[in-house]
Amino acid sequence: MTTVKNIYDYINSIAPYDTQEEWDNSGHLIGDFRAEVKKCVMALDATKEVCSFAKDVGADLVLTHHPIIFGGITDVVSDSAVYMLASNGIAALCAHTNYDAANGGINDALAEILGLKNAEHIDGTLIVKGELENEMSIDDFAELVSDVLGCAGIRYTDTEKAIKTVAVGGGACEEYTELACNNADVFITGDMKYHGMLDAYENGFTVISAGHFETEYAAFMTLKDKLEKLFVDVEFISAEQPNPVKSVNGIQ
Repeated sequence: MTTVKNIYDYINSIAPYDTQEEWDNSGHLIGDFRAEVKKCVMALDATKEVCSFAKDVGADLVLTHHPIIFGGITDVVSDSAVYMLASNGIAALCAHTNYDAANGGINDALAEILGLKNAEHIDGTLIVKGELENEMSIDDFAELVSDVLGCAGIRYTDTEKAIKTVAVGGGACEEYTELACNNADVFITGDMKYHGMLDAYENGFTVISAGHFETEYAAFMTLKDKLEKLFVDVEFISAEQPNPVKSVNGIQ
């Protein structure tokens, strides 16, 4: 029999929860820690749609990258995702910044999805650096990133230099720009604000802002394969979670 705690303990073994950022809220957030798990729904976010799906399929656990309880909540109303899980006896776990920084976690998976070779963490941070098989122009590389990650939109700073080494930091990793760009030809992250990109350009750094969802969703879902191999008595189900960001022609 597999319990919520068994799955928590496994995640803790590969991405220790005590490594999460101080502001994070990763871990066991809702439900009975020792309850049996026969069905587990996985998604990037525990949206109301995802939680409703979990209820419909009879899930015992929802496992997400982003915490369902984050930044404090003042109430739990009947149409909220938290209420939906709690009232239906569905537990919730998340693996957020601890899984970002872990070996084999979000950023290692992102590097692999992008085809980077010789990937390694930079100075023990969550940022991962790797190499392309062949040098590319920034325009061609940005197009490759967009195609591989299915980006709804992509922004990047221009450069004449060839791109060979690539640093990645899925989601919101703008604060690592200088470190990443001092170690690689280009830095890919999810959310980079205009002034962050302007500063990068002024400093001669090449950056790609590829979208928060795009840089994390597929990378997080690689955890599903690991869990399926270990917990063979549990059905792990990917929730249909569309990218909330749309492009101008309606294509995600």
